[in-house]
Order: sequence, then C-alpha cells, then structure tokens
Amino acid sequence: MGQNIVEKVLSAHLVSGSLEPGTEIGIRIDQTLTQDATGTMAYLQFESMGLDRVKADLAVSYVDHNTIQVGFENADDHAYLKSIAQRYGIVFSRPGNGICHQLNLERFGKPGATLLGSDSHTPTGGGIGMIAIGAGGIDVAVAMGGGPFYLTAPKVTLVKLSGKLRPGVSAKDVILKVLSIYGTNGNVGRVLEYGGPGVATLGVPARATITNMGAELGVTTSIFPSDEVTRKFLAAQGRAGDWKELLPDPDAAYDQVLELDLDKLEPMAACPHSPGNVKTVTELAGIRVNQVLIGSCTNSSYRDLKTVALMLRGKKIAPDVEVGVAPGSRQVVEMLAREGLLTDLVAAGVRILENACGFCIGNHMSPGTNAVSFRTSNRNFEGRSGTRSAQVYLVSPETAVAAALTGRATDPRTIGLPVEVTDPAVFDIDDSMFLFRETAGTGVPGTEIVRGPNIGEVPKGKPLPEKLNGVAAIKVGDKITTDHIMPAGARLKYRSNVPQYAHFVFESVDSEFYGRAAANRDGSLDNVIVAGLSYGQGSSREHAALCPMFLGVKAVIAKSIERIHRDNLINFGIVPFIFDRPEDYDLIGQDDRLQIDGLSLAIRNGGKATVKDLTRGVEFTVTASLSERQKTILLNGGLLSAVAAGALK
Repeated sequence: MGQNIVEKVLSAHLVSGSLEPGTEIGIRIDQTLTQDATGTMAYLQFESMGLDRVKADLAVSYVDHNTIQVGFENADDHAYLKSIAQRYGIVFSRPGNGICHQLNLERFGKPGATLLGSDSHTPTGGGIGMIAIGAGGIDVAVAMGGGPFYLTAPKVTLVKLSGKLRPGVSAKDVILKVLSIYGTNGNVGRVLEYGGPGVATLGVPARATITNMGAELGVTTSIFPSDEVTRKFLAAQGRAGDWKELLPDPDAAYDQVLELDLDKLEPMAACPHSPGNVKTVTELAGIRVNQVLIGSCTNSSYRDLKTVALMLRGKKIAPDVEVGVAPGSRQVVEMLAREGLLTDLVAAGVRILENACGFCIGNHMSPGTNAVSFRTSNRNFEGRSGTRSAQVYLVSPETAVAAALTGRATDPRTIGLPVEVTDPAVFDIDDSMFLFRETAGTGVPGTEIVRGPNIGEVPKGKPLPEKLNGVAAIKVGDKITTDHIMPAGARLKYRSNVPQYAHFVFESVDSEFYGRAAANRDGSLDNVIVAGLSYGQGSSREHAALCPMFLGVKAVIAKSIERIHRDNLINFGIVPFIFDRPEDYDLIGQDDRLQIDGLSLAIRNGGKATVKDLTRGVEFTVTASLSERQKTILLNGGLLSAVAAGALK
C-alpha cells in the first residue's frame, strides 16, 4: 500500500519507533524557530546543555511578540537573544522584520522538511508542505542540539477539497468550517492532510491560513501537498531550488476522509469565546462592531492585505469603528507601499500597526469595555485581547472589511465583490534584517552573552516523591487555556524571570492562587491542579507548566489534556493524570487534601494510581499513559534533570 504525505515525511525523518498510530516515535528535526516570548527560556535551556553550537540544519530566532518596549525588560531580552544567536549559530530576525510564521514561510520553509517551533502556530509551515509542529521551548532546545523530537505516531485524516471558493469567501472560512465540524478538543494524535482537486485553487498564503488555525483543532499539525502552486510561490521568493514535489501515492490510505466542497462555503465567524464556536456571518448580520483588527500570523500576507486595501480604495471606514492593520512581514509592507496600497489604507482611516503579533496576544489595541471586536487572528479566548469583557469574533479579511465599512456584522458579498488577488511573479526580497546568516550553524565562539537583570536561571525539578501528599490548590472547568494559566500581554515581559512570572499563574481565574500555592509549597504540601475537558489548549508557552512546577505543582488531574501542554507538563516533572471516570471530577473540592500512596511506583508500573480525598473520605482512580522515556523524565523531576542525571539515552 502506498503512503500519504504525512507518512512520507515522517518515515524519511524517523529515528526511533514505527509509524503505528498511538505509539511513540522520534523524528529528526531539520529546522527550528523560536519567538521572543518563548525563546529566552528555550535558549537558557540550550545553554545549560553545554553545546558549542546548534546542530539542526537551520535555527531562527524571531522577535515578534514583545516589541512594545515599556521598561527595560523586553529590550534587554532582545539583546540577550541577539547575542545568543551570534554565539551559537542561529539566524536572528530583528524586531520589525515581521511575524515568525509569515517570515519562515516566505524565506525558509522547504517542502518535505520538518520544523519544530516554540509557538503553537508553527503548523503554518504545513501550507508549504512541511511537517511543522509546535512544542515547548525545551523540546526545541533539544532539537537545536540535534536530539530527536518525540511524538505520538498520528492518525491521518484526509480533508478532500473540491470546487473553488466563490468571491467574498476565503481560506479563513475554510478552516472555520473545519472547526465547526471537529471542534477544539478530542483531536489529539491526529494530523490533517489536505488533498483533492480543490487544493490547486488555493495559493500558498491561503493554505498557510488553513494550517495555521489547525492548531485550534488540537491536532498535531496539518499539511498540504507541494505542487505547481508551491513551486511558483518559492520561485517568486527567489527560492526555486528549495522546491520539491510532494504528493500522496495513488493508493495512499487514511484513517478518515472529510469531503469539503469549496463552492458551497460561505463567510463564517468564530464567536466568543472559542475558535470552535462557529456561525455563518449571515446569522450574525446586524451585530454592532466597535473594532476591526486585521493581521496576525493567520491573515497578514501580501494577498490578504492587498485584498483589504483594494476593498477600501476610495471608501471611508464607519465613524464609530476603530480599524488597525498589522502586516505580517517587512516584505509585505514594502510591496504594499510600492504599489500605493498603504495610501488606500490610510486614506480610508486605518491605523497602520507594527508588523508584529501585538493585538493578537493582547499586547496593545485592547478593545473598550464590552466592545465587539472583529479580528482576523486565530484565538478569541476570554480576556486574551486584554479586555475581559470584550466580545471577540474571528473572521476573514473580507468579512473584517465589510464590518469596518458598515459598522455591523455584514456578509462581504453584499457590499461589492472584492478583486481576486494572486501572488506576484516576483516578491520584493530584502533579507537585511536577518542577522548572522553567514554563520548559521557555526556561530562565533567567544561572543559575549548579554544578560540583563531580568534574565534568570532555569528552575530544575526534583525527583518525583514516593508519595503524593497534596492539596487541590485550584479546581477549574473545561477548556482552560494556557492564557488562563499564564497570562500573555504585558505580563510576558517577565518570561525570563520565572520567580516573578509565577506571581501571575491563574491570575485571571483566581487571583489568590499564587499565595495559596506558594504557602502549600513552603509547608511541604504538593500542589495539585484539578481540571475538566481540554485542559491546556491554546499556545505552546511552556511557562504554563514551568511556573506551576516552580510553585510546587506535582500533578494535574483532568478529564483531558491537550497535546503540547501535556508534553510540557511531563518535561517539567508534573504528572498528567486523567480521570478513569470523568464523573469523579465532581468528587473533589478546591482545598481538599489529596493523597497517592506509591506515586513513583505507580508511574513505573503503568501510570494507574488511586487518589484518596482525605477531606471527603472518597477514593477514585486516575491514569497517566506514558512511554518509557516519559516515565524516566517524570521520575527524575523533568527533562533537564533527567539529562543532567544521564538517565536518558
């Protein structure tokens, strides 16, 4: 039997295990990327490994998240990242160059290669035919050092596309439709492979939008074929030599097949407060909109923003709507400027924002109290915008423009059809804001590492205790995101200083958590987090595990845990237990005393344990399904501790 695309790329990079779905495999990583919000910790961890240089084919350090420099912390961290890049052979993308996923697609992505990034939207690279996976920074550090990345061999779903999108309907509507079918949880251990005749009608930026928001499904990654469309895009980027054809064999098999007719799609929107809460724009017609923000790594390409500019040409935005546009890269900005399209945006009343993540992570442009914000970004979790009471909707650029012009939720097809925009034959290329390309992979030994006062040390975990003597330090419900656990926005400037950043764990959920957890830890009690379904969905930020570990959290007991966060918990010595019976969640109350006799023995012997709730006098069973490698990591107190002890081979 032939292979699908996922099997072809994984088998070509396999270093351990076999492609039997559900089993652990290790794969070789060709490229890595970090961004500044996660990169500082990743490089501190890389430094601790004692290597002279990176060993991956390519490692790129992007600065795109914390470009708002209020106080010394972000500027100091940027200086640290720049010096680390020069020292160890990493390409450094300066602040202002653009958003990591847009830039990596334009300048570095290669069909058939593997990419591991310390950002959950790394699967954007699947739009160019890569197996691109988001992970915690410590996993990326290991990959930079030449170590394999471990994951569960996935089941593969074919999303078979037919037809062609009608004017006014675009790639964002495709992935929102997929989200309406599969939802945001229950998709762990799966990869989406896009195929069918409809694929040829989608350009690379459209494909990247779809794979980018595949992260919201909770799948491992998503991937498109590398075909003539891909070849033309790479040739236009001056990288024709990086292209290779990547197609499934005619007799390739799939675990599932979802058929999607592009002709039948209509404009969609993800409603507050989940990317999976999807409705048609027609259903929302008439809702008053206060703010429209266009950009982020999902919809900030040349194609997207030229479409926006042409739709706004000669028009004015509604007087009661605030509109901002954040291009994805300097290349996009320069091309819009040369074609006079920035003039169209400014003349319409748009605020031109920095080519950075900015509004998507709540770093600026927060909406007003109770405001409705239509955004082309990828997440609308409660409070992520920086305003807890805001109602954030995720829409396509076309729908965003319609709202900007009318001040209401409006089907873009009712205001005049947008001009179809295709990729240019040649993109403007200026790589001058990528530093150290000439020493990539070799580095400059002796480079002084710049360490500002906000650069701390990486905390290391302690070996797993024989007995858990714990307390339910917090009990949370379903779909708790990493934003709930570890806030972004202005708090991100403390990412390099774990003792300080830990003060904000669960800040928006329970402002007293830090004090309670710290008191338990100092009183020699193990903190336990109790959670519902889909715990830890959202970003890859490992601080959502690292800071709880610092506060003495030894276990999470949940109905289900999302992939990246589960891996991060293990990497920092926190046991990811799942209730054997979901209804047992109701037995536990916050502050209950919890006990597991023989905790480390349970981990060694299959992961099943009995939890005694000493406060309520009840017992229930939980299970942590672990590979032998993961057991070793947990027993040693985390990945860094296991490596230091020589426990991993």
